[in-house]
Amino acid sequence: MGAYILKRILLMIPTLLGIMLMTFTVIQFVPGGPIEQVIAKMQGTDTDATARISGNSGNEAGGNAQSQTGQDASIKYKGAQGLDPEFIKSLEAQFGFDKPVHERFLKMIGDYSTFNFGESYFRDRSVVSLIVEKMPVSISLGLWLTLITYAVSIPMGIRKAVKDGSNFDLWTSVVIIIGYAIPSFILAILLIVLFAGGSYYSWFPLRGLTSDNFEELSWFGKALDYAWHMTLPLVAMGISGFATMTLLTKNSFLDEIKKQYVVTARAKGLTESQVLYGHVFRNAMLLVISGFPGAFLGAFFAGSLLIETIFSLDGLGYLTYKAALDRDYPIVFANLYIFTLVGLVVALISDLTYMWIDPRIDFDAREV
Repeated sequence: MGAYILKRILLMIPTLLGIMLMTFTVIQFVPGGPIEQVIAKMQGTDTDATARISGNSGNEAGGNAQSQTGQDASIKYKGAQGLDPEFIKSLEAQFGFDKPVHERFLKMIGDYSTFNFGESYFRDRSVVSLIVEKMPVSISLGLWLTLITYAVSIPMGIRKAVKDGSNFDLWTSVVIIIGYAIPSFILAILLIVLFAGGSYYSWFPLRGLTSDNFEELSWFGKALDYAWHMTLPLVAMGISGFATMTLLTKNSFLDEIKKQYVVTARAKGLTESQVLYGHVFRNAMLLVISGFPGAFLGAFFAGSLLIETIFSLDGLGYLTYKAALDRDYPIVFANLYIFTLVGLVVALISDLTYMWIDPRIDFDAREV
């Protein structure tokens, strides 16, 4: 076990480097980088065009750069004559593009290994502070959605497998298939219209994780307020997840229930509960657990962008999306680094959970 964990941890290093290298290489060929963004905005709005780059900015490696105020930048713009070449060179130095590509990549990896993500190009703040500020939203959505999905879907999937072909199985299948077919952003809009003051009822708030008077509430009131704000976003995000996990659990249990060892266990006089949870569960759950990393990351990161936008939840998904549009590379690379690292760690935890479910699995005997 210890040798296996060590191998997996060591394997994370080249995997992480490979993903960062591929992304860094692709970024070099993407048109409209941060310098082009600044120039285009300056030419479009003249004197006040570079307000977005005022303050400290970082290069791709996450290092600090010299501040450049909008007033200084506007002096460099000469209308029909374009931009002063010296000013363009100063922008390149400010964003770190005056260095060779390999130097920038190596410096970025060196800084990121110590979680030094530098400064945002356009927000005059450190990338770490931005991520920490937005993290509670994404953690709330991802963690609660994953826990609720597994807590509801696994018992329902087991029940559907036991009652396969019954009325319960048929009507629940219809419900979850309909839920799976509805896109989460469409359901989110429908929920807002129905229950968040859109046209009918005003039972739930429309924006934010907490109310304005959150700090004045008791601990129980804070818990209720938090749950009140989380209800609609979690419902909108969770419907498709419920369908996938429930059907996966059901099919997994059906495959195991039909095997000979289950027939033998029943023949020995074991109760249905003993058969299901003493024999079938640990084998059937292996397939369900294998999908945990994807479900967790999908809920934690990728799946929250539209929901964050619709419900005005300013989380990591929306932050990364805006940074990609603005070519704010320090934020983009920092989020990619964190997402990838979390994904690798969650995959390792998922593998270790296999052993907890089925002690017969020998990690030390496996090849990584």
